[in-house]
Amino acid sequence: MAEPEKFILSLEKATRSLKMADHLTYMTFPLLKENRLLLKILDELHNSVINIINAILQYEYTYKRIPLYKDAKENFKTFKELAERYKINPEQLNKIIEILKLEESHKKSPFEFVRNNKVVIMSDNLKTTTLTSGKIKEYLLEVKDLLRKANLMISSNP
Repeated sequence: MAEPEKFILSLEKATRSLKMADHLTYMTFPLLKENRLLLKILDELHNSVINIINAILQYEYTYKRIPLYKDAKENFKTFKELAERYKINPEQLNKIIEILKLEESHKKSPFEFVRNNKVVIMSDNLKTTTLTSGKIKEYLLEVKDLLRKANLMISSNP
């Protein structure tokens, strides 16, 4: 049997991460009420977004419509240029960027704590970002829609 295309594998990984994030958000989190779970959900959403972006780039590259670069920033620029083709509106693109930046500040954060049902992520320059279950649910909807759009385009056109 032929090995599946890289973009198919990326979509499968994105789907798995998204299912995990969804389960943690709507089943585990309400049960445990542990706000630190929001960081794990953010990780899963981030993984899903990265895999969706990779799937789109790999798909376009496979059909020789775009070049791929060693530099992730260059590839992200290419993804932003492809966004319209995948019916990803500027607002959705901003949410994607927000998720990526939030994950980056979480990874680099020297200090994170929980206050009033929010996870507060502090950066090196003492700037804080908060993460709430409401924000996570908002991101979850965006990522689900992004995955749906990517699946739709990839399954319908070669």
